Amino acid sequence: MTGLLPVSGAALSADARLLSSIRDVGARRGVDLDYTDDAATTEMLARHRRTLSAAEHGPLMWLGSLALVAAIVWPFLGHTVPAFEGRPELAFGPAGPLLVVAVTSLVVVRRRWKRELLHPRLAGYREVLGLARAHGVPVTHVPGWLVGRSMSGDRETVPIPAYAGVEPLPAGSGPEPASGEATEATEATEATEGVASAAPPAVPAKPASVETYEAMADEGGWHDEAGCLLLFVGIGGVAWAVSEGNALGHLAAVVAVPLAITTWLAGARQGRERQRLREAAVAYVQALSAAQSAGASVPELSPVLRKLLEEEAEKARG
Repeated sequence: MTGLLPVSGAALSADARLLSSIRDVGARRGVDLDYTDDAATTEMLARHRRTLSAAEHGPLMWLGSLALVAAIVWPFLGHTVPAFEGRPELAFGPAGPLLVVAVTSLVVVRRRWKRELLHPRLAGYREVLGLARAHGVPVTHVPGWLVGRSMSGDRETVPIPAYAGVEPLPAGSGPEPASGEATEATEATEATEGVASAAPPAVPAKPASVETYEAMADEGGWHDEAGCLLLFVGIGGVAWAVSEGNALGHLAAVVAVPLAITTWLAGARQGRERQRLREAAVAYVQALSAAQSAGASVPELSPVLRKLLEEEAEKARG
């Protein structure tokens, strides 16, 4: 699941102009990495993802968070300690240094995270993705961490650069060999003349179950709340009937409790169906990953599938 790259090396190499621009990116940034090498790119992204995670969740982050909580709580609880009675420097004073420690720690964490996010290899890769989009190459997905986007928000700290669109190559055009490789390319072409070129791997079609998952991914989620509310209505009706001797309370219970049970059962059925569809969506994304590894240019994922991919990646990292 995590092996699905934003764009494959085969797709980047299909247009000689794009390939030349990508090589320029690496040379300009001093990056000794071939962005068209899928294995090397996957390893690079995984390594920097781990480094970013360590910067975000390391000991300094915990220190800053704990110091911030202590600085906020101390003024409210410090004066209640008997030993601090009549001593405001102890009842309130430590909140200031704690706040300084918290702010300093969190600022350092933020700077380390931002510095890693701006690493030349990652900055170069974001340029590669921007160039791919400009040349009409579909970018399957952009990991949220790569652009500094949290799963709960849409703001990107370092978005993918936008470039002016480039006219697509005529049908049948492919990457042209460099001048130093022209003779070898000609000889290779002559040696393989008459042999049919291998067809590109087929991209899996999106199953109907995945389309259904995309349509219903954000639906539901209210059954538990509604069932509990109806149950409380039933309990309240019984209490009212007992205390006031009003038969309407029993009627409310007779109506509300079965409705609560029915609502919970409907929610359970919907949950099982959503899980089944989710598994189908995961299998589809895995099939896309396999097709990409085989050299296919896979399409851009929908927002629902991109979110699913992020969730599965987080789950895999544990």
